[in-house]
Amino acid sequence: MGKPPLFIPYKMGNFELSHRVVLAPLTRQRSWGNVPQPHAILYYSQRTTKGALLISEATIVSETAQGYPETPGIWTKEQVMAWKPIVDAVHAKGGIFFCQIWHVGRVSNTGFQPNGQVPISSSDKELTPQIRGNVLGVAQFSPPRKLTTEEIPLVVNDFRLAARNAIEAGFDGVEIHGAHGYLIDQFLKDEINDRTDQYGGSLENRCRFALEIVEAVVNEIGADRVGIRLSPFANYMESGDSNPKALGLYMAESLNAYGILYCHMVEPRMKTVGEMVECPHSLVPMRKAFNGTFISAGGYDMEDGNKAVSENRTDLVAYGRWFLANPDLPKRFELKAPLNMYDRSTFYTPDPVVGYTDYPFLETTV
Repeated sequence: MGKPPLFIPYKMGNFELSHRVVLAPLTRQRSWGNVPQPHAILYYSQRTTKGALLISEATIVSETAQGYPETPGIWTKEQVMAWKPIVDAVHAKGGIFFCQIWHVGRVSNTGFQPNGQVPISSSDKELTPQIRGNVLGVAQFSPPRKLTTEEIPLVVNDFRLAARNAIEAGFDGVEIHGAHGYLIDQFLKDEINDRTDQYGGSLENRCRFALEIVEAVVNEIGADRVGIRLSPFANYMESGDSNPKALGLYMAESLNAYGILYCHMVEPRMKTVGEMVECPHSLVPMRKAFNGTFISAGGYDMEDGNKAVSENRTDLVAYGRWFLANPDLPKRFELKAPLNMYDRSTFYTPDPVVGYTDYPFLETTV
């Protein structure tokens, strides 16, 4: 009997991965005052195995980038210093750790913004209030302000500095968050982007902002330390596109010019939270077009993950909720052991333990 496909080692650029089960980026809202806390040391180290790839929770690139309470940043010296022991703990167990860098754009309100200013976006289209989980209530969004052409390089620079800071904190690389209706996606998608300058209109123009960020980050820290997450098929936060396949393919092909390490794409089967649509082959054209490592995400279970790797539809599979509830997920997959069920009501509470570091390991459940 050979190893299950998820457990065939994989070389990702300069990194030797012992398996293909990736910790997906998961917002946990436990970084008080935007500063990562010591309880995150245990959380991430619990989910680390030797030769594993972990992607951090989405991390704010600047003071205008926040849209959720208690999310971590990486634009100040204090934040960089606070990340160091967390990264060290992952490295101590032999893990590879990438920091997902993030700007929410219009998914915010004046309460999160410096001096109560309005959020920035590709457009001035307002976002409808959204119900956030079953404990967070309804999120209200302030009407955003459309970035001027002249301001865009300043935001690109925020991503560049965040990437530099991530490397200073000890991370092995960064994942640019270009998915799920946040700022980069607000430029990519034609449902939102109504610009008439060089950042709007054609597919090439709508992708310009994302690719300028990729270029700036690559120039700062090296292509072999850069990944990007994209969700061309998703319509989170009213960010749909009229031709998602063309968008995904254009981005996959364009990224090759920068030689980045990986492209992390979200399956179209996750249209909205909890709504799954089966279409396993839809990312295949992007996977074929992109020269680097391809990571797939979107409600995978063990069987789906093994199948996707064995059919060469992806290189690595990112797991979110199951990894949250099962800190030893790779081991459980390897042993085909039962999984802990996740508790949605504790996903986004600020508690440093409950729903965070208190999910049991296999040894304590059998």
